[in-house]
Order: sequence, then structure tokens, then C-alpha cells
Amino acid sequence: MQERLNEEVRRRERVIRIFPNDESALRLIGALLAEQNEVWQERKYLDMDEFNEWVAAQKEAKRGNNIVALAG
Repeated sequence: MQERLNEEVRRRERVIRIFPNDESALRLIGALLAEQNEVWQERKYLDMDEFNEWVAAQKEAKRGNNIVALAG
């Protein structure tokens, strides 16, 4: 991931070629990082609703097993 991000910085740097000062280079890199952050925030790897339902089902199953163990 880091290498891909570095490649994107280099690609954009080659387009501009000469930066008038250090701040302009930092602005370019900062804008790229902000853009990349937005892309990463959009991705959803785990649907928490499904996870919460699964946790509730696990707790319910465990509670049911405890009742059977006490009764048996």
C-alpha cells in the first residue's frame, strides 16, 4: 500500500516538475493523502449489523447450552 501511495506522489510530482517552495510540495502530498483517506474510509470490510446479529446469536446459544447443562 505504501509503495502504491509513493508511486502516486511521484506521478503527480512529475506532472508539476518544479515546486516554487516547500509548502507547495507539502500541499500536494497533503491533498493526495486526504484523497486517499476518503477512498479508504468509503470501503466497508465488515458489516457491523451482521456481526452484531452473530454475536447475539452466539450469546443466545451459549445461554441455551447453560440451561441444558443445569437441567441435565
